[in-house]
This record gives sequence, C-alpha cells and structure tokens, in this order.
Amino acid sequence: MAGTVATLFRMAGAGWVLAREGAFSQLDPEDMPDGPRRAVRLAQAIARRGVTDQDRSDRLTAALNRLGPSYIKLGQFLATRPDLVGTEVADALGRLRDEIDPFPEEEARATIEKALGRPVDDLFATFSPPIAAASVAQVHKAEIADDMGARPVAVKVMRPGIRRRFKRDLDTFYEGARLVERVDPASRRLRPVAVVDTLARSVTLEMDLRLEAAALSEMAEASAGDPGFRVPRVEWDYTARDVLTLEWVEGLKMSDVAGLRDAGHDLPLLARRLMQAFLRQALRDGFFHADMHQGNLFVDAAGDIVAVDYGIMGRLNRDQRIFLAEVLFGFIRRDYKRIATVHFAAGYVPGDKHSVEDFAQALRAIGEPIHGQRASEISMARLLTLLFEVTEIFDMETRPELLLVQKTMVVVEGVARTLDPDFDMWAAAEPVVSEWVERHLGPTGQLELVAEGAGAVGRLASELPRLAERAGRLSAEIDRMSEHGLRLDPETIAGIGRSEAHAARWGRVALWVIAAVAVVAGLKWVF
Repeated sequence: MAGTVATLFRMAGAGWVLAREGAFSQLDPEDMPDGPRRAVRLAQAIARRGVTDQDRSDRLTAALNRLGPSYIKLGQFLATRPDLVGTEVADALGRLRDEIDPFPEEEARATIEKALGRPVDDLFATFSPPIAAASVAQVHKAEIADDMGARPVAVKVMRPGIRRRFKRDLDTFYEGARLVERVDPASRRLRPVAVVDTLARSVTLEMDLRLEAAALSEMAEASAGDPGFRVPRVEWDYTARDVLTLEWVEGLKMSDVAGLRDAGHDLPLLARRLMQAFLRQALRDGFFHADMHQGNLFVDAAGDIVAVDYGIMGRLNRDQRIFLAEVLFGFIRRDYKRIATVHFAAGYVPGDKHSVEDFAQALRAIGEPIHGQRASEISMARLLTLLFEVTEIFDMETRPELLLVQKTMVVVEGVARTLDPDFDMWAAAEPVVSEWVERHLGPTGQLELVAEGAGAVGRLASELPRLAERAGRLSAEIDRMSEHGLRLDPETIAGIGRSEAHAARWGRVALWVIAAVAVVAGLKWVF
C-alpha cells in the first residue's frame, strides 16, 4: 500500500512539472471521456501563460530532462508512437536528446575498477574527464597500450544507481498506463501497458553494456561489405556489464553540415549512403540501428559513415520485411488493392470487421495526392506516417516493430535532407529495395521458401519415430488409468502428505491467531 501511495505521489509530481511546461496543451479534450477531459483541462489551466507552440516543444523537452533519465527515455520512446501522443508531440519529442550533466570522474573510475577488476591507471595509458554524458551512461576518451600498440578508445561508463532509478520510475509508468486504461477504455486499443512493457524491455537491454557490444559486433558482421558504412570495433577485453570500450571514431558529426562541406565531403553522396545503409539493415538483415540521429552519426576522413550508440536496436522478421517492401512498392505502383491485401493477409487489419475494398479506398486517399509529384518532393517517412494514421479507422492494432521502422525512417530521411535539400528518397531507395524484392519475392525467393518448407518436412519426418513412441506410451497410460484410476508413485504421495501437513499446520496457526484477535477484541469491548 505504501508503495502504491508513493507511486501516486511520484505520478502527481511528474504530472505537475509536465502540465506547467505545457505538455498537454496540444491535446484536444473534446472527444475524451469525462474523467480524462477534466484532467486535461485542469492541466491546460495550470500551464504557463504566453508560451508559443515552439516554446512548448522546447519546454516539454526541458521538463523531461528535469524529471530525469527515465523520463528522457520515455520521451524518446514516445517519439516513436505518434499514434499515442499525436504527430506534433512526437515531432517535439523526436528532438529530445539525452545530453545531461556528467557524473564525477571519480565515480566513473570506481565503476570501471569494479567492473574490470583493475584500477583505471593500470588498464589505460591515459583517461580523460567525461566528454559526453547521456541519461544512461557517459563517455571518456582513453588510450590503450598493449601488444597491439597504442590506440585511442572511447570508454562508455554506466551511471551509478541508474538501474534502481529506472526500476522505480518504471513502476510509476506502469501505474499511469493502468490508470489510463481504466479511465479511458478506448485507449486499450493502443495498449498503454504493453507500451510500457516494450519500454521496460528496451531499458533492460540498455542496462547491460555487454548487449550493446554484441549489437555492435552483429551489425559489423552484417555490414562488413557495405559501401560507405562501418561500425566501430569493440574492445572485448575492456568491456563488462557497466563498461563498454570501443575504437575511437575520429571524424565530423553529421550535424556539422558546414564542416562536412568545408572538408570536401560529397553531401548528396552521404545522404544517399545513409538511406541505403538503413534500408539494407531493415530489409536485408532485419536488424537495424533505431537511433540514427545526427549526434550518433560521424563521417571519417575516408568519407565513410560511422554510427555509434547501439543501445536501441530494431528487429524485423521475414514476414514484416515482406510487408514493408510490398507497401513501399505498392505506393510507387499505385496498386492500393495489393497494399490492402497485404495488410489483411498479415492480420494487421481484422477481416471480420472490414473489407479489402474499403481499406484500399482509404489508401487511395493517401497515395493519389503524391501521384505526379517529383520524387524529391515525396517523403517516404511521411507516407508511412499517414498510413498508420489511416489504419486507426480500421482497428489496426498497434505494431510497435513497424512504428520503430517508421520513426527511424523519419529521422534518417530528415538527416539526409539536411545534407541534401533536393534528396530523392525513391532514387536512393530503389537499388536496395529492388534488389531485396527480386531476391526474396521473385523466383529465387520462392525457390528458397520451397527449400525451407522441404527442410521443415524433413526435420518433422526424422522426429516421427520418437513422436510415435511417445504417443504410444501416452495411449497405454490413458488406457491403464481408465481401468485402474490414477496411480501415484510413493515419492509423490509422500510429497503430497508433507505439503498437506505443512498447510494444515499453518491453518491451525491461522485459526489460533484469529481466535486470539477475537478474544482481545471481546475483552476490549467488555472493559
């Protein structure tokens, strides 16, 4: 009970901070149930006055930074969910960067020593003060001197106490999600509790830097032959749960457009390479960097894009990749019925409530306005955003894995257009998407599916003798039970006896306690 009260107080405190900064000002309460409508109106009433929409966006991100690391992560996560918070709020949260004050170098050194079992000065030839700090960890520049020679590295160190802080705040988020589902039944379609589940899983992965190292390693293997893109090398001997050591990346951030231009880099080429790298990850590998904002992207002297911070990753299975490719190609071909059919075939839109033809009509409302425009004027990310907005009408359940792709595509496309305002999204995507479609949806792909099916049948055939034997034993046991009843072996009977005796003993204790309480209550009543 005390924990629940504390959680409610934390919710109230966070709500006050967000309301004062205008976080709820862009919500329209008119179509909400009575309870939420009153709450939103109250929140809007206590917001600071004279704040413009742009100021509100800045204040929202400032409020989340004020509330701490967990709320920063929540804001970044909700930026991937325009279906929950609305497009404007999602855009504002998309600008949220978890650049916060660093913790003392002494604490970082203590964490490293505990994680790696040796003092920092024994591990590294040099070790700098923090050069960047985020909600979960901070980064130091260091130098390793060993048999491989001296080389600079980046050392990422987990914030002290961050797991405890996240656990406490996640309890608050869960309570808030359950409250939303109780007071607004319509919100259950968006599954707020499941949203927090997804956030909790993501945070759990980020709390172990060995998993980020594994993501780096997997991505490096998958993209080894890709032109113009590479992944920093992991220093495994200097990596543990709370410490991640990587090759130091020497280069310019993609946010420094003027610096990239002055250094002689081909900006349109960089934009094209970035989009193609993302599409290869999503379509070819089904494993993509889901936080590809400008702060996480560098360009080295050779002109290669180097991505860092692999704490947030996305995965797509084969069916999801087929779905994504079919949707993109369907809009290019203006084949709206095909796009609708793909949605129904994937089970994303319930076929017992809606028709393919009605859904195709809604998709036409999205696709036709872009027909005839120049390719450079068409935003693939915007198109997918409109698609997910329309699907709400057709009771499409939230698909977090698809929204993460859409969010990442929005970010990548935005970065590409800052490099090249005339960036042609479709021309950049066409080689990668065409190759994938031909490889997996053409004759070669169909033959592979047949081969996979044959392999599955072969594995099943090899298991048949063992399955038949088990089925025979089960049938004989059922026949025996029908004739003689259920028989238990002596050890099981003895275990049941002990359990029953234990339960009976505690039952008697409980009766005595109840009797004692009754006696005390009676005596108080008499005297």
